[in-house]
Amino acid sequence: MKDLNNIAVVGVSGYTGFELAKILLRHPEAGSLTFYVRETQGAHCLTELFPQLRGWGQAPVRTLSIAAIAESGAGTSFLATPHEVSAEIAPQLLDAGLRVIDLSGAFRFGERETFERWYKLPTPHAARLRQAVYGLPEFYAAQIAQAKLVANPGCYATSVILAVRPIAEAGWIAAGSTVVCDCKSGATGAGKELRRDLQFAELGENFKAYSLFSHRHTPEIIEHTGLAESQIIFSTHLLPLSRGILSTIYVTLSEPQSSQAVETLLRKVYAGRPMVRIWKAGTWPELQHVAHTNFADLGFALDSTGRRLVMVSCLDNLGKGAAGQAVQNFNHVLGVEEQTGLQ
Repeated sequence: MKDLNNIAVVGVSGYTGFELAKILLRHPEAGSLTFYVRETQGAHCLTELFPQLRGWGQAPVRTLSIAAIAESGAGTSFLATPHEVSAEIAPQLLDAGLRVIDLSGAFRFGERETFERWYKLPTPHAARLRQAVYGLPEFYAAQIAQAKLVANPGCYATSVILAVRPIAEAGWIAAGSTVVCDCKSGATGAGKELRRDLQFAELGENFKAYSLFSHRHTPEIIEHTGLAESQIIFSTHLLPLSRGILSTIYVTLSEPQSSQAVETLLRKVYAGRPMVRIWKAGTWPELQHVAHTNFADLGFALDSTGRRLVMVSCLDNLGKGAAGQAVQNFNHVLGVEEQTGLQ
């Protein structure tokens, strides 16, 4: 039987991969760690690529090879790779007997049509889609613990689902109303690819919307809130900062509710879920409260009629929105406390 604590990390050159490396190198349950990249640039240790990690522990770097990973004895593999790369190599790693936690969007949907519509990519991995468990541990912890393949959620999707799902499941959303999810993210959410629109001169002192009605995280929100596509307006914006997501969500309620009732509902849903912090009514989280953490913070306000609800959901897109959440899922696979290595 393969050792789950023996970990192979595929992809470390991007922002998410580097964040994942930092967390795993300090994780008390992580045993052997090996980092695999397509091009090592002659490096044998991660500290040669990232000098800021010197003194953090053993971090060998190897050229990516599925055979080498399979022969290494690794029991867990994290994929911090593009969607098409994950789609190619995850099935091979599963066949080699590893548990796979994929941070891309390749396995987030059970239907190939959904993936092809939103990602505009072929699905050679279609046979594996239904094998994956959506990696939002606040709702799917039991399934994640048994999963061979965990599909880590998108960062925007995480922020919206955590806020909207409790309200939707309670039946509080007014029939025929629209839930507006107005979301803003730091630039690391767009990845490390060299693009003109991500250059400092374009981002600094600027603020802009993008991917309106076409953002790839939309179907995740639909599927995991239970709302119809026609009920949701999901807008995304790029902030002139490095990391963090703030989602302001506007909901019309079917019946008047009190602030105490909303807070009680949220605290009940997230009782025992240490990575979600509920703020008192009329107080709202800010990006600085969650930066460099794995916390998701939820605040809200009600108008005087008790029917108009505004929710504010904050998280770090590289933490709870990506690498931190992947490690939270890993903790469930290991059967240890879900906040291990994340506080």
